[in-house]
Amino acid sequence: MRILDRATVAELLDLDQLVDALAVAMTDLSAGRATVPPRTGAAIAAAGVLVAMPAYCPSLGLAAAKLLTVYPGNAAAGRPVHQAVVVAVDPETGSPVALLDGDAITELRTAAGSALSVRLLARPDARTLAVVGTGPQALAHARVVVRERPFDRVLVGGRNRERAERVVADLAAHGVDATACTIAEAVGEGDVVCGTTSAVEPLVRAGEVRDGVHVAAVGYARGGGEVDPALMASALLVVEHRDTVLTAWPAGADDVIDAVARGLVALDDVVEIGELVAGTRAGRTDDRQRTVYRSVGLAVQDVAAAAVVLRAAGTRGLGTVVEL
Repeated sequence: MRILDRATVAELLDLDQLVDALAVAMTDLSAGRATVPPRTGAAIAAAGVLVAMPAYCPSLGLAAAKLLTVYPGNAAAGRPVHQAVVVAVDPETGSPVALLDGDAITELRTAAGSALSVRLLARPDARTLAVVGTGPQALAHARVVVRERPFDRVLVGGRNRERAERVVADLAAHGVDATACTIAEAVGEGDVVCGTTSAVEPLVRAGEVRDGVHVAAVGYARGGGEVDPALMASALLVVEHRDTVLTAWPAGADDVIDAVARGLVALDDVVEIGELVAGTRAGRTDDRQRTVYRSVGLAVQDVAAAAVVLRAAGTRGLGTVVEL
């Protein structure tokens, strides 16, 4: 078994290859080829939840399972809210072949899913990228999404200006020039708006975004979400997987479940991103149409990221190989 720590995973996870691998994985999922059961969670008292996420992607030739913990109270103590490991398995023999840090994989594959949605749905002339949030996903989204359009401006909007400035400084180290601002400024000025918070009340509202905006929302919260249901109702809504997004928490998205239950969104109108990749469903129809990508994160995306990492690790001989 090859063991790869966070720094090595981050080094090997080529961002362009990752977005391309996700396109393959999401196409497999929508075509019914991938195996992706709903994630399950074990509540740990009142502290957090331990989540198990297995999947198999035949077109990438890999199976994997991620173990993820979500401890919201860690934020106040300066500890990570999300922590994860990924175990990759040879689909031919069932043998575990690698143990990978899951934090870098989760951060970058989630952002790469949003980048894929930008590739497929954002207007070609989109010039302002707005990221709402100041955590690891905000940094990852700005790093990855900028590769999909020639953005003139990158805005980082947060409630806490100091944290937004910190993200801006971190982005500069990655060669991305960004500006800190308020959430309202980010939402109102973005041609592409990425929601990366755990908010349960909408931060991205229908009356505050531009015509033609593309919104990518990845917030993982119980009881709500970052996107105004009225915006979902008036936009083309794209998800990773219809059945999964409507599954009860911790698998699905409570905001989408609520919008469908209230009749604001018709399930038949919801498009899977793999269908857009395959061309079996239509995407944006005009420059004024609003589009929303609502992500809940799927294990097949972890498989895609692990496949990219393991291919590079094998070529470069990186990681520590042990016998179990």
